[in-house]
Amino acid sequence: MEINDLARTHHAPATPATPAAPTALAELVRQTRGPVLVPGDEGYDAERSGFQRAYRHRPDVIVGAECAGDVVAAVRFARAQGLPVAVQATGHGLSAATDGGLLISTRRMAGVRVDAAARTARAEAGVVWGQVVEAAAPYGLAPLNGSSPGVGVISYTLGGGVGVLARTYGFAADQVRSVDLVTADARQLHVTADSDPELFGALLGGGHGLGVVTAMEFGLVPVARLYGGQLVFGGERIDAVSAAYLDWTATVPDELTSSLALIAYPDLPQLPEPLRGRYLAQIRIAYTGSAEEGERLVAPLRAVGPRVSDELREMPYADSHTIHRDPSDPHAYDGDNALLSGLDAAALHRVAALTGPNAPTMCVLQLNHLGGAMAKRGGPDGAAGSVGHRDARFALRLLSPLPGADGPGSGAAASEGPDAALATVRALHAEALAAVAPWRIGRSVNFLFGSHGERPDAAEVARSVHDADEHRRLAGLKTHHDPENVFRFHPSGAAAADRSPAAAATAHG
Repeated sequence: MEINDLARTHHAPATPATPAAPTALAELVRQTRGPVLVPGDEGYDAERSGFQRAYRHRPDVIVGAECAGDVVAAVRFARAQGLPVAVQATGHGLSAATDGGLLISTRRMAGVRVDAAARTARAEAGVVWGQVVEAAAPYGLAPLNGSSPGVGVISYTLGGGVGVLARTYGFAADQVRSVDLVTADARQLHVTADSDPELFGALLGGGHGLGVVTAMEFGLVPVARLYGGQLVFGGERIDAVSAAYLDWTATVPDELTSSLALIAYPDLPQLPEPLRGRYLAQIRIAYTGSAEEGERLVAPLRAVGPRVSDELREMPYADSHTIHRDPSDPHAYDGDNALLSGLDAAALHRVAALTGPNAPTMCVLQLNHLGGAMAKRGGPDGAAGSVGHRDARFALRLLSPLPGADGPGSGAAASEGPDAALATVRALHAEALAAVAPWRIGRSVNFLFGSHGERPDAAEVARSVHDADEHRRLAGLKTHHDPENVFRFHPSGAAAADRSPAAAATAHG
Protein backbone atom coordinates (compact mmCIF):
# COMPACT_ATOMS: atom_id res chain seq x y z
CA MET A 1 0.00 0.00 0.00
CA GLU A 2 4.06 5.45 1.94
CA ILE A 3 3.14 8.95 3.10
CA ASN A 4 0.42 11.43 2.49
CA ASP A 5 0.09 14.88 3.94
CA LEU A 6 -2.65 15.49 1.38
CA ALA A 7 -4.57 12.42 2.50
CA ARG A 8 -7.72 14.40 3.28
CA THR A 9 -8.08 15.35 -0.38
CA HIS A 10 -8.23 11.80 -1.69
CA HIS A 11 -11.99 11.47 -1.66
CA ALA A 12 -12.78 14.99 -2.77
CA PRO A 13 -14.44 15.34 -6.18
CA ALA A 14 -11.76 14.78 -8.75
CA THR A 15 -12.77 17.56 -11.13
CA PRO A 16 -15.33 20.34 -11.47
CA ALA A 17 -17.33 17.56 -13.23
CA THR A 18 -16.50 18.69 -16.76
CA PRO A 19 -17.19 15.72 -19.04
CA ALA A 20 -14.52 14.73 -21.49
CA ALA A 21 -15.07 16.16 -24.95
CA PRO A 22 -16.77 13.59 -27.24
CA THR A 23 -14.12 13.98 -29.91
CA ALA A 24 -11.33 13.43 -27.39
CA LEU A 25 -13.12 10.38 -26.02
CA ALA A 26 -13.54 8.97 -29.52
CA GLU A 27 -9.82 9.47 -30.12
CA LEU A 28 -9.04 7.63 -26.87
CA VAL A 29 -11.18 4.71 -28.04
CA ARG A 30 -9.25 4.67 -31.32
CA GLN A 31 -5.88 4.64 -29.53
CA THR A 32 -6.59 1.81 -27.07
CA ARG A 33 -6.99 -1.93 -27.48
CA GLY A 34 -9.02 -2.37 -24.29
CA PRO A 35 -12.52 -1.05 -23.59
CA VAL A 36 -13.26 2.58 -22.77
CA LEU A 37 -16.30 2.97 -20.53
CA VAL A 38 -18.31 5.88 -19.14
CA PRO A 39 -21.17 5.88 -16.60
CA GLY A 40 -24.19 4.10 -18.01
CA ASP A 41 -22.21 1.80 -20.29
CA GLU A 42 -22.68 -1.95 -19.95
CA GLY A 43 -19.80 -3.28 -17.89
CA TYR A 44 -19.01 0.05 -16.21
CA ASP A 45 -20.09 -1.08 -12.72
CA ALA A 46 -18.32 -4.42 -12.96
CA GLU A 47 -15.11 -2.76 -14.17
CA ARG A 48 -14.98 -0.22 -11.36
CA SER A 49 -15.64 -2.82 -8.64
CA GLY A 50 -12.90 -4.68 -6.79
CA PHE A 51 -12.39 -6.99 -3.83
CA GLN A 52 -12.92 -4.19 -1.28
CA ARG A 53 -16.66 -3.52 -1.32
CA ALA A 54 -16.81 -0.72 1.26
CA TYR A 55 -15.56 1.71 -1.40
CA ARG A 56 -15.85 1.76 -5.18
CA HIS A 57 -14.37 4.09 -7.74
CA ARG A 58 -16.85 6.39 -9.51
CA PRO A 59 -14.78 7.65 -12.46
CA ASP A 60 -15.89 9.72 -15.42
CA VAL A 61 -13.93 7.40 -17.70
CA ILE A 62 -12.56 3.86 -17.35
CA VAL A 63 -9.83 2.46 -19.58
CA GLY A 64 -9.63 -1.34 -19.38
CA ALA A 65 -5.97 -1.50 -20.32
CA GLU A 66 -4.70 -4.51 -22.24
CA CYS A 67 -1.13 -3.29 -22.73
CA ALA A 68 1.32 -0.57 -21.72
CA GLY A 69 0.30 1.42 -24.79
CA ASP A 70 -3.25 1.62 -23.44
CA VAL A 71 -1.89 3.01 -20.17
CA VAL A 72 0.14 5.64 -22.03
CA ALA A 73 -2.93 6.68 -24.05
CA ALA A 74 -5.06 6.84 -20.89
CA VAL A 75 -2.59 9.03 -19.00
CA ARG A 76 -2.10 11.31 -22.02
CA PHE A 77 -5.88 11.68 -22.36
CA ALA A 78 -6.31 12.38 -18.64
CA ARG A 79 -3.63 15.07 -18.72
CA ALA A 80 -5.22 16.77 -21.73
CA GLN A 81 -8.66 16.71 -20.10
CA GLY A 82 -7.46 17.77 -16.63
CA LEU A 83 -8.50 14.47 -15.04
CA PRO A 84 -6.68 12.80 -12.15
CA VAL A 85 -5.86 9.11 -12.56
CA ALA A 86 -6.61 6.10 -10.36
CA VAL A 87 -5.32 2.57 -10.98
CA GLN A 88 -6.88 -0.74 -9.96
CA ALA A 89 -5.99 -4.39 -10.52
CA THR A 90 -7.84 -6.45 -7.90
CA GLY A 91 -8.95 -3.72 -5.49
CA HIS A 92 -7.84 -5.55 -2.32
CA GLY A 93 -6.07 -2.48 -0.95
CA LEU A 94 -8.49 0.18 -2.22
CA SER A 95 -8.61 3.03 0.27
CA ALA A 96 -8.94 6.16 -1.86
CA ALA A 97 -11.83 5.92 -4.30
CA THR A 98 -12.03 8.43 -7.10
CA ASP A 99 -15.19 10.50 -7.55
CA GLY A 100 -14.70 11.52 -11.15
CA GLY A 101 -11.42 11.38 -12.99
CA LEU A 102 -10.09 8.43 -14.97
CA LEU A 103 -9.64 4.86 -13.75
CA ILE A 104 -7.11 2.58 -15.40
CA SER A 105 -8.20 -1.01 -14.81
CA THR A 106 -5.21 -3.31 -15.30
CA ARG A 107 -6.86 -6.70 -14.72
CA ARG A 108 -6.49 -7.66 -18.42
CA MET A 109 -2.71 -7.23 -18.28
CA ALA A 110 -2.21 -10.76 -16.99
CA GLY A 111 0.99 -12.00 -18.63
CA VAL A 112 3.54 -13.97 -16.57
CA ARG A 113 6.93 -15.16 -17.81
CA VAL A 114 9.38 -17.25 -15.78
CA ASP A 115 13.09 -17.48 -16.59
CA ALA A 116 14.09 -20.59 -14.67
CA ALA A 117 17.81 -20.23 -15.45
CA ALA A 118 17.92 -16.66 -14.15
CA ARG A 119 15.44 -17.45 -11.34
CA THR A 120 13.28 -14.48 -12.23
CA ALA A 121 9.69 -13.80 -13.21
CA ARG A 122 8.12 -10.94 -15.10
CA ALA A 123 4.54 -10.06 -14.21
CA GLU A 124 2.28 -7.57 -15.92
CA ALA A 125 0.17 -5.08 -13.99
CA GLY A 126 -2.93 -7.25 -13.52
CA VAL A 127 -1.23 -10.47 -12.42
CA VAL A 128 -2.17 -12.03 -9.07
CA TRP A 129 0.19 -14.06 -6.91
CA GLY A 130 -1.52 -17.38 -7.55
CA GLN A 131 -0.53 -17.11 -11.23
CA VAL A 132 3.14 -16.58 -10.37
CA VAL A 133 3.21 -19.42 -7.84
CA GLU A 134 1.71 -21.76 -10.45
CA ALA A 135 4.13 -20.64 -13.17
CA ALA A 136 7.23 -20.98 -10.96
CA ALA A 137 6.38 -24.28 -9.25
CA PRO A 138 7.41 -26.63 -12.11
CA TYR A 139 10.96 -25.29 -11.80
CA GLY A 140 11.18 -25.75 -8.03
CA LEU A 141 11.00 -21.98 -7.57
CA ALA A 142 8.73 -19.66 -5.61
CA PRO A 143 8.00 -15.92 -5.48
CA LEU A 144 7.81 -13.94 -2.26
CA ASN A 145 4.03 -13.92 -2.43
CA GLY A 146 1.55 -13.05 0.28
CA SER A 147 -0.90 -15.36 1.99
CA SER A 148 -3.75 -14.83 -0.51
CA PRO A 149 -3.36 -16.09 -4.10
CA GLY A 150 -5.87 -13.52 -5.38
CA VAL A 151 -3.92 -10.41 -4.34
CA GLY A 152 -2.26 -8.39 -7.10
CA VAL A 153 1.51 -8.61 -7.47
CA ILE A 154 2.20 -4.94 -8.20
CA SER A 155 0.48 -3.00 -5.40
CA TYR A 156 1.53 -5.59 -2.83
CA THR A 157 5.16 -5.26 -3.86
CA LEU A 158 5.11 -1.45 -4.06
CA GLY A 159 4.08 -1.47 -0.40
CA GLY A 160 6.95 -3.79 0.54
CA GLY A 161 5.18 -7.15 0.68
CA VAL A 162 5.24 -9.26 3.86
CA GLY A 163 4.83 -12.80 2.59
CA VAL A 164 4.81 -16.47 3.46
CA LEU A 165 8.64 -16.63 3.37
CA ALA A 166 9.32 -13.15 4.72
CA ARG A 167 11.67 -13.97 7.59
CA THR A 168 13.73 -16.24 5.34
CA TYR A 169 14.01 -14.08 2.22
CA GLY A 170 12.83 -10.58 3.20
CA PHE A 171 10.25 -8.30 1.65
CA ALA A 172 8.91 -8.94 -1.85
CA ALA A 173 10.25 -5.49 -2.79
CA ASP A 174 13.78 -6.68 -2.00
CA GLN A 175 13.67 -9.11 -4.93
CA VAL A 176 12.62 -6.63 -7.62
CA ARG A 177 15.05 -6.27 -10.53
CA SER A 178 13.22 -3.81 -12.77
CA VAL A 179 9.99 -1.81 -13.03
CA ASP A 180 8.24 -0.70 -16.23
CA LEU A 181 6.57 2.62 -15.43
CA VAL A 182 4.30 5.11 -17.17
CA THR A 183 4.96 8.53 -15.67
CA ALA A 184 2.60 11.43 -15.02
CA ASP A 185 3.64 12.99 -18.34
CA ALA A 186 2.87 9.72 -20.19
CA ARG A 187 6.46 8.60 -20.71
CA GLN A 188 7.44 4.93 -20.55
CA LEU A 189 10.45 4.18 -18.35
CA HIS A 190 12.32 0.95 -17.64
CA VAL A 191 13.56 1.62 -14.12
CA THR A 192 16.42 -0.33 -12.53
CA ALA A 193 18.90 0.21 -9.73
CA ASP A 194 21.41 1.30 -12.36
CA SER A 195 19.21 3.49 -14.57
CA ASP A 196 17.64 5.58 -11.79
CA PRO A 197 18.58 4.35 -8.30
CA GLU A 198 16.61 7.07 -6.51
CA LEU A 199 13.33 6.40 -8.32
CA PHE A 200 13.90 2.64 -8.22
CA GLY A 201 14.40 2.70 -4.47
CA ALA A 202 11.37 4.93 -3.93
CA LEU A 203 9.14 2.55 -5.88
CA LEU A 204 10.10 -0.40 -3.68
CA GLY A 205 8.22 0.27 -0.46
CA GLY A 206 7.09 3.79 -1.24
CA GLY A 207 5.95 3.47 -4.84
CA HIS A 208 2.25 4.20 -4.93
CA GLY A 209 1.49 7.51 -6.64
CA LEU A 210 4.75 7.79 -8.60
CA GLY A 211 3.32 6.44 -11.85
CA VAL A 212 1.52 3.43 -13.29
CA VAL A 213 3.54 0.23 -13.09
CA THR A 214 2.82 -1.83 -16.20
CA ALA A 215 5.20 -4.71 -15.44
CA MET A 216 7.76 -5.81 -12.89
CA GLU A 217 10.63 -8.30 -12.94
CA PHE A 218 11.64 -9.91 -9.67
CA GLY A 219 13.72 -12.74 -8.32
CA LEU A 220 12.41 -16.17 -7.42
CA VAL A 221 13.76 -18.32 -4.60
CA PRO A 222 14.60 -22.05 -4.63
CA VAL A 223 11.69 -23.32 -2.56
CA ALA A 224 9.62 -26.25 -3.82
CA ARG A 225 8.11 -27.45 -0.53
CA LEU A 226 7.36 -26.35 3.01
CA TYR A 227 6.56 -27.70 6.42
CA GLY A 228 3.58 -25.65 7.47
CA GLY A 229 -0.08 -25.20 8.21
CA GLN A 230 -2.09 -24.25 11.28
CA LEU A 231 -2.30 -25.15 14.95
CA VAL A 232 -5.78 -24.17 16.15
CA PHE A 233 -6.68 -23.82 19.83
CA GLY A 234 -10.02 -23.14 21.50
CA GLY A 235 -10.88 -19.82 23.11
CA GLU A 236 -10.33 -21.16 26.63
CA ARG A 237 -6.59 -21.27 25.87
CA ILE A 238 -6.22 -17.85 24.25
CA ASP A 239 -4.10 -16.35 27.05
CA ALA A 240 -1.84 -19.40 27.32
CA VAL A 241 -1.41 -19.65 23.56
CA SER A 242 -0.64 -15.93 23.22
CA ALA A 243 2.00 -15.99 25.96
CA ALA A 244 3.58 -19.17 24.60
CA TYR A 245 3.69 -17.76 21.09
CA LEU A 246 5.48 -14.58 22.19
CA ASP A 247 8.11 -16.60 24.08
CA TRP A 248 8.48 -19.07 21.18
CA THR A 249 9.19 -16.40 18.58
CA ALA A 250 12.39 -15.48 20.42
CA THR A 251 13.73 -19.01 19.84
CA VAL A 252 13.01 -19.82 16.19
CA PRO A 253 15.40 -19.52 13.22
CA ASP A 254 14.99 -17.17 10.27
CA GLU A 255 13.80 -20.09 8.16
CA LEU A 256 10.50 -20.06 10.07
CA THR A 257 7.85 -17.41 9.34
CA SER A 258 4.70 -17.39 11.45
CA SER A 259 1.71 -15.44 12.71
CA LEU A 260 -0.91 -15.70 15.44
CA ALA A 261 -4.55 -14.94 14.67
CA LEU A 262 -7.30 -14.56 17.27
CA ILE A 263 -10.75 -14.69 15.69
CA ALA A 264 -14.18 -14.61 17.30
CA TYR A 265 -16.27 -16.03 14.47
CA PRO A 266 -19.88 -14.85 14.30
CA ASP A 267 -22.71 -17.36 14.42
CA LEU A 268 -23.68 -17.01 10.77
CA PRO A 269 -25.02 -19.74 8.49
CA GLN A 270 -22.58 -18.94 5.68
CA LEU A 271 -19.61 -19.96 7.86
CA PRO A 272 -18.40 -23.58 8.05
CA GLU A 273 -19.87 -25.42 11.02
CA PRO A 274 -16.48 -25.92 12.79
CA LEU A 275 -15.97 -22.12 12.89
CA ARG A 276 -19.49 -20.87 13.49
CA GLY A 277 -19.79 -18.95 16.77
CA ARG A 278 -16.36 -20.03 18.07
CA TYR A 279 -13.44 -18.04 19.44
CA LEU A 280 -10.20 -19.57 18.15
CA ALA A 281 -6.47 -19.00 18.23
CA GLN A 282 -4.68 -19.98 14.99
CA ILE A 283 -0.91 -20.21 14.74
CA ARG A 284 0.13 -20.18 11.06
CA ILE A 285 3.55 -21.63 10.24
CA ALA A 286 5.78 -21.80 7.15
CA TYR A 287 9.16 -23.45 7.63
CA THR A 288 11.60 -24.06 4.79
CA GLY A 289 13.61 -26.68 6.68
CA SER A 290 12.86 -30.38 7.03
CA ALA A 291 9.60 -31.72 8.41
CA GLU A 292 11.55 -33.49 11.15
CA GLU A 293 13.14 -30.25 12.34
CA GLY A 294 9.80 -28.49 11.96
CA GLU A 295 8.21 -30.99 14.32
CA ARG A 296 10.90 -30.28 16.89
CA LEU A 297 10.51 -26.51 16.56
CA VAL A 298 6.71 -26.52 17.08
CA ALA A 299 6.80 -28.89 20.08
CA PRO A 300 6.60 -26.01 22.63
CA LEU A 301 3.41 -24.77 20.96
CA ARG A 302 1.79 -28.20 20.98
CA ALA A 303 2.69 -28.46 24.65
CA VAL A 304 0.25 -25.64 25.47
CA GLY A 305 -2.59 -28.16 25.37
CA PRO A 306 -5.11 -29.98 23.19
CA ARG A 307 -5.82 -28.47 19.79
CA VAL A 308 -9.09 -28.02 17.96
CA SER A 309 -7.09 -29.01 14.88
CA ASP A 310 -3.47 -29.67 14.01
CA GLU A 311 -2.78 -29.35 10.29
CA LEU A 312 1.00 -29.01 10.21
CA ARG A 313 2.40 -31.08 7.37
CA GLU A 314 4.83 -31.27 4.49
CA MET A 315 3.30 -29.54 1.47
CA PRO A 316 4.28 -28.39 -2.02
CA TYR A 317 4.85 -24.66 -2.10
CA ALA A 318 1.94 -24.38 -4.53
CA ASP A 319 -0.31 -25.19 -1.53
CA SER A 320 1.10 -22.40 0.65
CA HIS A 321 -2.16 -20.45 0.36
CA THR A 322 -3.81 -23.11 2.55
CA ILE A 323 -1.74 -21.99 5.54
CA HIS A 324 -3.78 -18.81 6.12
CA ARG A 325 -6.96 -19.57 4.17
CA ASP A 326 -7.72 -15.94 3.50
CA PRO A 327 -11.27 -15.22 2.31
CA SER A 328 -11.69 -15.27 -1.46
CA ASP A 329 -15.08 -13.55 -1.74
CA PRO A 330 -15.21 -9.73 -2.09
CA HIS A 331 -16.47 -7.96 1.03
CA ALA A 332 -16.36 -4.67 2.94
CA TYR A 333 -13.70 -4.15 5.59
CA ASP A 334 -11.50 -1.66 7.43
CA GLY A 335 -8.11 -2.27 8.98
CA ASP A 336 -5.28 -0.63 10.88
CA ASN A 337 -1.97 -1.88 12.25
CA ALA A 338 1.05 -1.14 14.37
CA LEU A 339 4.66 -2.12 13.83
CA LEU A 340 6.18 -2.97 17.19
CA SER A 341 9.69 -3.11 18.63
CA GLY A 342 8.51 -5.81 21.04
CA LEU A 343 5.45 -6.92 23.01
CA ASP A 344 4.63 -8.50 26.34
CA ALA A 345 1.92 -11.01 27.19
CA ALA A 346 -0.08 -8.61 29.36
CA ALA A 347 -0.49 -6.11 26.53
CA LEU A 348 -1.42 -8.83 24.04
CA HIS A 349 -3.99 -10.17 26.50
CA ARG A 350 -5.46 -6.68 26.78
CA VAL A 351 -5.77 -6.39 22.99
CA ALA A 352 -7.33 -9.85 22.85
CA ALA A 353 -9.89 -8.92 25.50
CA LEU A 354 -10.87 -5.78 23.59
CA THR A 355 -11.20 -7.52 20.20
CA GLY A 356 -12.61 -10.88 21.31
CA PRO A 357 -16.19 -12.18 21.62
CA ASN A 358 -17.35 -9.21 23.72
CA ALA A 359 -16.19 -6.58 21.23
CA PRO A 360 -18.89 -4.29 19.77
CA THR A 361 -18.08 -5.58 16.28
CA MET A 362 -16.10 -8.46 14.84
CA CYS A 363 -12.35 -7.90 14.81
CA VAL A 364 -9.67 -10.23 13.48
CA LEU A 365 -6.40 -9.83 15.39
CA GLN A 366 -3.24 -11.01 13.66
CA LEU A 367 0.27 -10.77 15.06
CA ASN A 368 3.01 -11.33 12.47
CA HIS A 369 6.48 -12.27 13.65
CA LEU A 370 8.92 -10.07 11.68
CA GLY A 371 12.70 -9.73 11.75
CA GLY A 372 15.07 -12.15 10.09
CA ALA A 373 15.81 -11.19 6.49
CA MET A 374 13.28 -8.34 6.65
CA ALA A 375 15.62 -6.44 8.94
CA LYS A 376 18.38 -6.45 6.31
CA ARG A 377 18.33 -3.52 3.91
CA GLY A 378 19.00 -4.19 0.25
CA GLY A 379 18.03 -6.76 -2.36
CA PRO A 380 20.09 -9.35 -4.26
CA ASP A 381 21.78 -6.61 -6.30
CA GLY A 382 22.45 -4.49 -3.22
CA ALA A 383 19.69 -2.04 -4.17
CA ALA A 384 18.06 -0.44 -1.18
CA GLY A 385 14.30 0.13 -1.29
CA SER A 386 12.22 2.38 0.92
CA VAL A 387 10.36 -0.11 3.11
CA GLY A 388 9.87 1.58 6.46
CA HIS A 389 10.68 0.38 9.97
CA ARG A 390 12.66 -2.71 9.06
CA ASP A 391 13.69 -3.05 12.70
CA ALA A 392 10.15 -3.95 13.81
CA ARG A 393 9.83 -7.27 15.59
CA PHE A 394 6.06 -7.68 15.21
CA ALA A 395 3.18 -6.34 13.13
CA LEU A 396 -0.11 -6.18 15.02
CA ARG A 397 -2.94 -6.12 12.49
CA LEU A 398 -6.63 -5.45 13.14
CA LEU A 399 -9.28 -6.07 10.49
CA SER A 400 -13.06 -5.72 10.82
CA PRO A 401 -15.91 -6.25 8.39
CA LEU A 402 -18.08 -3.19 7.86
CA PRO A 403 -21.69 -4.16 8.54
CA GLY A 404 -24.16 -2.37 6.31
CA ALA A 405 -21.54 -1.63 3.66
CA ASP A 406 -21.69 -5.12 2.22
CA GLY A 407 -23.90 -7.90 3.54
CA PRO A 408 -24.54 -9.11 7.11
CA GLY A 409 -22.24 -8.38 10.00
CA SER A 410 -22.08 -9.20 13.69
CA GLY A 411 -22.10 -7.34 16.99
CA ALA A 412 -23.76 -4.08 17.91
CA ALA A 413 -22.40 -2.37 14.79
CA ALA A 414 -24.43 -4.69 12.56
CA SER A 415 -27.62 -2.82 13.39
CA GLU A 416 -26.09 0.58 12.59
CA GLY A 417 -25.72 2.35 9.25
CA PRO A 418 -22.39 2.24 7.36
CA ASP A 419 -21.09 5.51 8.83
CA ALA A 420 -21.88 4.50 12.40
CA ALA A 421 -20.45 1.04 11.80
CA LEU A 422 -17.18 2.56 10.56
CA ALA A 423 -17.03 4.81 13.62
CA THR A 424 -17.51 1.77 15.87
CA VAL A 425 -14.76 -0.13 14.07
CA ARG A 426 -12.31 2.79 14.16
CA ALA A 427 -12.92 3.41 17.86
CA LEU A 428 -12.32 -0.26 18.64
CA HIS A 429 -9.11 -0.38 16.61
CA ALA A 430 -7.82 2.82 18.23
CA GLU A 431 -8.44 1.50 21.74
CA ALA A 432 -6.79 -1.82 20.95
CA LEU A 433 -3.72 -0.23 19.35
CA ALA A 434 -3.38 2.14 22.31
CA ALA A 435 -2.64 -0.91 24.44
CA VAL A 436 0.62 -1.47 22.55
CA ALA A 437 1.70 2.20 22.45
CA PRO A 438 4.95 1.62 24.43
CA TRP A 439 6.30 -0.57 21.61
CA ARG A 440 4.80 1.18 18.60
CA ILE A 441 7.27 2.49 16.01
CA GLY A 442 5.05 2.95 12.96
CA ARG A 443 2.65 1.33 10.50
CA SER A 444 2.85 -0.94 7.46
CA VAL A 445 1.17 0.50 4.37
CA ASN A 446 0.39 -3.07 3.22
CA PHE A 447 -2.02 -3.50 6.13
CA LEU A 448 -3.85 -0.16 6.02
CA PHE A 449 -7.33 -0.89 4.69
CA GLY A 450 -10.05 1.70 4.33
CA SER A 451 -10.41 5.44 3.92
CA HIS A 452 -7.75 6.47 6.42
CA GLY A 453 -7.11 9.63 4.42
CA GLU A 454 -10.36 11.03 5.85
CA ARG A 455 -9.42 10.43 9.49
CA PRO A 456 -8.88 13.46 11.76
CA ASP A 457 -5.34 12.15 12.33
CA ALA A 458 -4.70 11.40 8.64
CA ALA A 459 -1.39 13.29 8.62
CA GLU A 460 -0.11 11.23 11.55
CA VAL A 461 -1.20 8.01 9.86
CA ALA A 462 0.67 9.04 6.73
CA ARG A 463 3.87 9.96 8.55
CA SER A 464 3.85 6.72 10.56
CA VAL A 465 4.74 4.56 7.54
CA HIS A 466 8.34 5.85 7.31
CA ASP A 467 10.68 7.77 9.54
CA ALA A 468 10.70 11.55 9.19
CA ASP A 469 13.68 11.80 6.83
CA GLU A 470 12.35 9.11 4.50
CA HIS A 471 8.91 10.71 4.56
CA ARG A 472 10.38 14.03 3.38
CA ARG A 473 12.52 12.33 0.73
CA LEU A 474 9.58 10.42 -0.75
CA ALA A 475 7.38 13.52 -0.71
CA GLY A 476 10.10 15.37 -2.60
CA LEU A 477 10.31 12.62 -5.20
CA LYS A 478 6.54 12.70 -5.60
CA THR A 479 6.74 16.44 -6.26
CA HIS A 480 9.48 15.89 -8.83
CA HIS A 481 7.83 13.00 -10.71
CA ASP A 482 4.17 14.08 -10.38
CA PRO A 483 4.10 17.82 -9.61
CA GLU A 484 0.41 18.13 -10.54
CA ASN A 485 -0.54 15.14 -8.35
CA VAL A 486 -2.14 13.32 -11.27
CA PHE A 487 -1.85 10.01 -9.37
CA ARG A 488 -3.59 11.08 -6.17
CA PHE A 489 -5.84 8.10 -5.45
CA HIS A 490 -3.42 5.89 -3.61
CA PRO A 491 -3.21 4.39 -0.10
CA SER A 492 -3.28 6.64 2.94
CA GLY A 493 0.39 5.97 3.51
CA ALA A 494 1.42 6.90 0.00
CA ALA A 495 3.72 9.78 -0.79
CA ALA A 496 1.82 12.91 -1.77
CA ALA A 497 3.35 15.90 -3.49
CA ASP A 498 4.83 18.27 -0.95
CA ARG A 499 4.75 21.73 -2.48
CA SER A 500 6.84 23.39 0.20
CA PRO A 501 10.02 25.14 -1.06
CA ALA A 502 12.20 22.78 0.95
CA ALA A 503 10.65 19.71 -0.59
CA ALA A 504 10.93 21.18 -4.08
CA ALA A 505 14.61 21.84 -3.52
CA THR A 506 15.08 18.27 -2.32
CA ALA A 507 13.26 16.88 -5.32
CA HIS A 508 15.25 18.78 -7.91
CA GLY A 509 18.58 18.97 -6.12
